[in-house]
Amino acid sequence: MKKIDVNVEFLHPVWEEHRLAYATELSAGLDLRACIDGDELEFGPGEKKTVPAGLAIEIREPGVAGYVFSRSGLGTREGLTVSQGVGVIDPDYRGEIKVSLLNTSGEVRRIRRGQRIAQLVFMPVFQAVVTAVRELGATDRGAGGFGSTGKL
Repeated sequence: MKKIDVNVEFLHPVWEEHRLAYATELSAGLDLRACIDGDELEFGPGEKKTVPAGLAIEIREPGVAGYVFSRSGLGTREGLTVSQGVGVIDPDYRGEIKVSLLNTSGEVRRIRRGQRIAQLVFMPVFQAVVTAVRELGATDRGAGGFGSTGKL
């Protein structure tokens, strides 16, 4: 597995109690934690809140960005997911990482101070060189959209 250099500035005391680490040797994402000042944060059904992760990063590898994904267990069992699907941390962003969580369940949910709430994955990015054309190249699919290739 390729490694990249990332500088981290810890901004909240939660990180004095916990390590920023991968859960296992082959984990793809670093666990982000709820860096809240109270003991817990409550989410009503359908409610969305921004939760500070208590850290800022500097990605030192050109062509790489950070992506904030839901934790599968928290999303599947509790219904707490990253509200916009995936959060993008641009390589030049130096502010605190914050996680927008959405309660997709029909019940009140709570997260505790220091709880693992999302995962930060580093992946390559490509910037497009945009060329305006009058017509795009033809394909068998063409402009067929949602479901146009069938179900099976």
